[in-house]
Amino acid sequence: MTSLGLAMCRLMLLMATPSVAFAACNAPPPEPGPAAVALRTPSVVDVRTLRVGRTIDQGEFEPDLQPEVDFGDRLSWPLPASMPVSQQRDLASGLIVGSDGLILSSAHVVDDVDEIQVYLADGRRYPGRLVGSDRRTDIALLAIEAHGLPVAPVGDSSELRPGHWVAAIGSPFGFSGSLTSGVVSALDRYIPGAGEVPFIQTDVAINPGSSGSPLFNRCGEVVAINSLIYSGSGGYMGISFAIPINVAMRTFGQLRSDGAVHRARLGAQLQALTPALADSFGLAQAKGALVAMVEPGSPAAAAGMSIGDVLLALDERPVATLAALMQQIFDRPAGSLSRLTVWRQGRTRSLWVTWAEEPSSPRRNYSSGAVADEWNDGLGLRLGELDAKQRRQFKLEGSLVVREASGSARSEGIRPGDLVMAVNDQRVARVEEFRAAVERLPRKRTAALLIMRNMRLIYVPVAISATARP
Repeated sequence: MTSLGLAMCRLMLLMATPSVAFAACNAPPPEPGPAAVALRTPSVVDVRTLRVGRTIDQGEFEPDLQPEVDFGDRLSWPLPASMPVSQQRDLASGLIVGSDGLILSSAHVVDDVDEIQVYLADGRRYPGRLVGSDRRTDIALLAIEAHGLPVAPVGDSSELRPGHWVAAIGSPFGFSGSLTSGVVSALDRYIPGAGEVPFIQTDVAINPGSSGSPLFNRCGEVVAINSLIYSGSGGYMGISFAIPINVAMRTFGQLRSDGAVHRARLGAQLQALTPALADSFGLAQAKGALVAMVEPGSPAAAAGMSIGDVLLALDERPVATLAALMQQIFDRPAGSLSRLTVWRQGRTRSLWVTWAEEPSSPRRNYSSGAVADEWNDGLGLRLGELDAKQRRQFKLEGSLVVREASGSARSEGIRPGDLVMAVNDQRVARVEEFRAAVERLPRKRTAALLIMRNMRLIYVPVAISATARP
């Protein structure tokens, strides 16, 4: 490596930018790649979500990263049939991309949730708002009410090559700020059911909780966003996939301005042309995209495109790779006219297509503030008393079982089936005792509830509403 290249990398490590920064790492320094990446830890956040009363609908995107995150496990003993267990929690990571509180994360984690909580590396917690998301690229944009946040420089994912060193910072299984490293294994991996993203394959250890975490190069520049893993067990098995940062930042730009992504729609399923396929269709070179399916009523069908066509050029620009073609289509405005050059039955033809706009998911503006406390106790709990048989079975002198949880209590992880043993230092065995204990506490403060789950005890701080009426 030249002294000039090393100086450039060192300069990048010293830069502290208030907004999204773009930089280039033309040549990697000999070592301290890990040290350079570790400096970016403050720009990585934990994202915790809560979904109530609905199952996860992944649609066409089915990542393996779907952990259950709480302060303990579900109680092992049977629960009454009347006690709903309908709260689903998820953990992901995120990257600060704006010093004013803009954060990139994974769409499959934050879509259709009731609460989003964002934890900074310094321990601060903020309610998160979903500005917009795009399931095709698995990118979501969140916003928090914070300023002066650290932002990592953004690199150029097109410069990555197999064998390049990369590292991730995330929260696998909730272990915040974990750094793992490896190499780029392959580029332009298309995963069935995961949209049309040219994924970067790496051997960086990625586990549940790492979705949305940044992938860095040796200069500490973000080159990708980790999205999913290939796993037969739900855990890391040596194959991880990340969204190129060039793709993620294009999505970010539209989400920031419109809350949704606008892309042109062709209405045809395309696949890369291999040498064997090129030979089958009488082409001398394996360049182009093979049409495998044409949707009825789509722009492709209106243009006269047929199954078995090979798309050679778009607006006289040759199709080099499928990834490049997808980006060309993405950049076309809806309603515009383009010329397609296709290979059909031994000769080229010109087709004219009018691009339609692909329907986008409706914009959602979830706020992670707690929902209204259904029972007006200021904590969001409906409690029941254990009978004598249950007290003998669990060997407990007294406690209350959580029947339902909402509001502040649900936000902190309390769920049906948990046992409430005490409020601060006062043991409670009756609902009246619980109400009296909460009533004695100052409003707008927190109550420390001693919770038992799976025979483990932990204090959980729960904010008391100013309008509490125990």
